[in-house]
Amino acid sequence: MGLHAAMIRCVAFLRGINLGKRRLPMAELKRHFEALDFAEVATFIASGNVVFTTGARDPARLEARIEAHLAMALGYSVDTFVRRDEEVAAVLATKPFADGVPENGGVYVSFLKQPLSEALAGGLVACATPADRFCLIGRELYWRRVGGVADAEIWHSPAVRALKLPTMTMRNMTSLRKLAEKFGFSRC
Repeated sequence: MGLHAAMIRCVAFLRGINLGKRRLPMAELKRHFEALDFAEVATFIASGNVVFTTGARDPARLEARIEAHLAMALGYSVDTFVRRDEEVAAVLATKPFADGVPENGGVYVSFLKQPLSEALAGGLVACATPADRFCLIGRELYWRRVGGVADAEIWHSPAVRALKLPTMTMRNMTSLRKLAEKFGFSRC
């Protein structure tokens, strides 16, 4: 088996890139990933989505390696969530809500490092409102939102805050679909 056959394609979803004072040109972000010896590095929209190939297999080690490099290079921590391309395709193929995407809202996915405990998952699902519902599948948290995201009060509600959810990063399912189409990820 050749070296190229051993390579896998991944996406690093970075939390908090290009928000507030954390402005970073995507060309610079690409250079940081190339400095880690990743191949075929490309960024997708300016919100911290980096596609790359690597021979490494352990997502936790990849996340730690990327986080350490970015913290040293940028001077602040950047939580990183790595998924293989087939994992992104599986997220897109998942239909977490029987009634689909609301006409005046959307479905979003948050990437977690580890699945939530049953107690934490149950607590979050119990926080549902007429406008907000949750579904947890593995290391992904799906959020069905009726209305605009900017108007969402669910994340500031005392019940959700009391759960002390771990760090995660959220993406719109529409943006994920565009990423998968652009980079030819496994068809859903």
